[in-house]
Amino acid sequence: MTAPIVVVTGGSAGVGRAVALTFARHGWRVAVLARGEARLDDACAQIRALGAEAMKLVADVADPAQVEAAADEVERRWGPIAVWVNNAMATVFGDLARVPAVDFRRATEVTYLGAVWGTQAALRHMRPRNRGCIVQVGSALAYRSIALQSAYCGAKSALRGFTDALRLELLHARSAVRVTMVHLPACNTPQFDWSRNYMDGRPRPLGWVYPPDWVARAIYRAAAGTRREHWVGLPAALAIVGARFAPGWFKHTLAEQTWHGQLEEEGERGAAHHAPDNLFAPAPGCPRAEGRFGRAAQATRARLVAGRLLALGALLVGASRLLARTARQRDGGG
Repeated sequence: MTAPIVVVTGGSAGVGRAVALTFARHGWRVAVLARGEARLDDACAQIRALGAEAMKLVADVADPAQVEAAADEVERRWGPIAVWVNNAMATVFGDLARVPAVDFRRATEVTYLGAVWGTQAALRHMRPRNRGCIVQVGSALAYRSIALQSAYCGAKSALRGFTDALRLELLHARSAVRVTMVHLPACNTPQFDWSRNYMDGRPRPLGWVYPPDWVARAIYRAAAGTRREHWVGLPAALAIVGARFAPGWFKHTLAEQTWHGQLEEEGERGAAHHAPDNLFAPAPGCPRAEGRFGRAAQATRARLVAGRLLALGALLVGASRLLARTARQRDGGG
């Protein structure tokens, strides 16, 4: 049987690279779409090292013609696309008053419109066949925005609204094409090194920092499952639930916590944004999935493993007590 095909936008680094490798480990043919050729070549080499087929797609998701051409290329060379993952993103850190309009527009065009163009390209191929799955990589910030990331929060909120509208259209058409959205927590990716920055210091993820391979497995499960939406990690779930049921308290708390919580170190005013970034062109270097917050990600991994072990231990204790009580009741009845 021919291996199924997945397209991952923004798949050359960060969460996208982890997603591409996760599908490869499960035997999929993986088409990786991004702008930087060097990182694309490196990603494809990693995929092939796992024994899977890889296809390099050089494209800017902000250009609908390039995205459409990439989808056509995959179908022409390999065949039907089974899953399309809209993961590509770009962002700007900083107080809105300090963010130029051209930067805000570009972040929106990549993070929001890039997913729209990817969805359109995928649907043009999937709807005539009446099968396929589109995965929108969202964020807990689509429900609860935070300071200093207005462009990213706005884009992810827009993507959530767009996806809800799309679901209704597919339902009206009785289409079997499925759309699912995966809302992520903070992740240890190169995003914090190459995003344009107007803050007074280097940016860092807020709260618990999740390893990219951990969230990539959740995205893979979403593509294979039937749920309309997935919340990855306890912080994401708390942010989403808190935004629904305690919006006032969350607003005041986040106003204080998110300002300094996103600064790894404070420096001179306005000096931080001069580092090379990937907003309008690929950033230099060839980072893979992980960023510089490996220690924080390992701490989160340890918490998650400990939590599972505690849950398993509690389950075993409860089961043993239930068996003991059942045995006593049986012996007493005899």
